[in-house]
Amino acid sequence: MNNLIRLEWRARIPAAGILPVHRKRSVWRTGLKITILCVGKIKEKYFRDAAAEYIKRIGRYHKIEIVEVADEKTPDGAGEALTGQIMAREGERLLGKIKEGSYVAALAIEGKELSSEELAGKLETLAVNGESHVTFVIGGSLGLSGQVKKRADFLMSFSRMTFPHQLMRVVLLEQIYRCCKISAREPYHK
Repeated sequence: MNNLIRLEWRARIPAAGILPVHRKRSVWRTGLKITILCVGKIKEKYFRDAAAEYIKRIGRYHKIEIVEVADEKTPDGAGEALTGQIMAREGERLLGKIKEGSYVAALAIEGKELSSEELAGKLETLAVNGESHVTFVIGGSLGLSGQVKKRADFLMSFSRMTFPHQLMRVVLLEQIYRCCKISAREPYHK
């Protein structure tokens, strides 16, 4: 029988006596590494400050890193062929940064929408099942190439609406932090 049950585990009672009960033992504190892989840099200071704050908060729970790849300039009025080429070049850069064995969750409008609790549960399940590295992929202003979506283990969406990719990075970081608090059963203001 597995002693790890969701977020708590209790020692078995051996014939010789009672072992102490261990308090909440979060799977988040076991070395899960999260990478946010994204196209482009954040230019606005207020987005950079918000991202830095959430990275600092998340650091209490597990390792997190942001990996940025260069974005392509998209000329105004670019045709379908040119936008496809731009997405393919950005996609190649993204694929080149995904580590072998990493579980990949790509953000895409057509992906599955999850509540914060469902996302926390998904990340907990991944950690319990032995995944040690999760990579979230955020595309550029044109989105993700088909190759990146094909490589993804899971497509997720925050909404059917379109958001700037710089803002999406901050929203994703906030949700990861919220997942940490949910998984650790710690209060978090709403």
